[in-house]
Amino acid sequence: MGKTFAQINVGDTASFEKTISESDVYMFAGITGDLNPAHTNHEAMKNTKFGGRIVHGMLLGGLVSAVLGMQLPGPGTIYLSQQLNFKIPVKMGDTVKAVVEVVEKLEKGRVRIKTNCYNQDGVKVLDGEALVVAPK
Repeated sequence: MGKTFAQINVGDTASFEKTISESDVYMFAGITGDLNPAHTNHEAMKNTKFGGRIVHGMLLGGLVSAVLGMQLPGPGTIYLSQQLNFKIPVKMGDTVKAVVEVVEKLEKGRVRIKTNCYNQDGVKVLDGEALVVAPK
């Protein structure tokens, strides 16, 4: 489980999939303090273009972090930066798959990684790029 810098190859991939529940959203809201009605108040959101509550974008970022920290590179990875682009909203009950792919190995154990999330229909809901230091 996980790879050291020496074991990582350009093109390596890993993923994690989770169905986002209402309790996931409320726990995330409680932990972060982000109680924005867009995520927590159906009545406030039902007549918007979203037709109801949407999942925090940063919760999806957390799924990416789970893949980086637990699989590729894995335990011991140090997150240096993350760029995220939110493509379409995710709703409670959606199943999201976070996928990472090694793009480039750099000096000092750093690795550039493409980060994407897809919903249950295979539609990209997030894309971005991370820079990490892989375990030695």
